Amino acid sequence: MIVEYIRYRIPEGRDGEFEKAYARAAEQLAKAPQCGDYELSRCVDDPAAYVLRITWTSADDHLRGFRGGELFPVFLAEIRPYIESIEEMRHYRPTAVRGTGGAVPTLYEWAGGAAAFERLTERFYDTVKTDELIGPMFAHMDPGHPRYVAMWLAEVFGGPADYTHGRGGYAHMLGKHLNRAITEPQRRRWVSLLADAADEVGLPADPEFRAAFMGYLEWGTRLALANSQPGAEPAPQAPVPHWGWGVAPPYQG
Repeated sequence: MIVEYIRYRIPEGRDGEFEKAYARAAEQLAKAPQCGDYELSRCVDDPAAYVLRITWTSADDHLRGFRGGELFPVFLAEIRPYIESIEEMRHYRPTAVRGTGGAVPTLYEWAGGAAAFERLTERFYDTVKTDELIGPMFAHMDPGHPRYVAMWLAEVFGGPADYTHGRGGYAHMLGKHLNRAITEPQRRRWVSLLADAADEVGLPADPEFRAAFMGYLEWGTRLALANSQPGAEPAPQAPVPHWGWGVAPPYQG
């Protein structure tokens, strides 16, 4: 992915029409398969300064694909009156220096930390033991298994990397699923019982948390199902997935 930054200086009195013009132009960006996302920001300290950020799949996709396509003429017609106000227009490649701050709690923090995930997995595996469909899969379960799964979930949802450092990370979890031939009914039962356990132990019930929580359960169990099939050849090494509010793999380098 490539990020394009376009910096404008818009004279006083033209700001309203400028923003309206870009709102119309952005309709073409929203349609463009080369565009990942976009955002127009206005400087608080210097109101005449604007920055447009556009994420493109590549610089070539922008310069040849979008600009050479049928959407660009409509886009250009809207912003043409402001071209002379451009101070910079360049492509940037993101570096590895990025992350999130502490203003928004992680899903791990919102859930209640390690204790919440331990309550969740203890209740879940108590139910699993007596379940006719998936119970036999855990008939010889290590007594520490609920705690290990709690460690995994805690790390996935933004908690400490205890599973990576103490249990072998993704490779270890992958090894638990290889050649197990998990079926789709078993996968669905696993998700259903864990969702029930979340209710029973009082995990947050707000739709934002539950959407992220259930999103991971669906993603993770579908991946486990695929990796468990005889003959499957999953990637042997990968990071533990990190799940956030509306944020999920695949990872970008």
